Amino acid sequence: MIKSEKFWDRISSNFNKHSKKTEKAHIKTVGTIKKYLNNSDIVLDYGCATGAIAIDVSGNVKEVQGIDISSKMIDIAKRNANERNIENVDFEQTTIFDKKYKKESFDVILAYNVLHLVEDSQKVSQRINELLKPRGLIISSTACLGEKSFLGIFFIILSKIGIVPKITTFKISELENLISGNFQIIKSKNFSNPPNYFCVAKKV
Repeated sequence: MIKSEKFWDRISSNFNKHSKKTEKAHIKTVGTIKKYLNNSDIVLDYGCATGAIAIDVSGNVKEVQGIDISSKMIDIAKRNANERNIENVDFEQTTIFDKKYKKESFDVILAYNVLHLVEDSQKVSQRINELLKPRGLIISSTACLGEKSFLGIFFIILSKIGIVPKITTFKISELENLISGNFQIIKSKNFSNPPNYFCVAKKV
């Protein structure tokens, strides 16, 4: 956990430097998320980084709680929210297992580019299910590096030598099995280069 936190702290200052291509992808991502949100929703943005998604969807919901293990990411997220006078978003350095988050607290949990980075994805999936209200949604997008062996091996090597945190090299079928074990998948789509699995799933 400490290694991961230090890694994300180290890259936080450059995290928001998007190319035109990634900026377009971000706009598309936010637009897709908004289709599943309601004005009364209380949302948890798990692994919120510098808060870009949380801030951009805040106008469509009642409240957003953004969490991340990186204190420097959270500092930037708070600054970004203050600069835009966003009042219904709160950012905090913590984990999804923080005991202050009670069962069935959230209508929607966002998990963008985080499930392949956690130490125990099954435990995290169960915790997300626990925190969602009945029929609540998890909206996620996850790199599936197991679909391309070279990329998967490359990141495993980087992880073992300590350059990047531990990464789970999911195959798409493995990720589907993980999510469907705790939720009903209502929409999914596979993107490429690298393979990325977008999913909306409902707690049942």
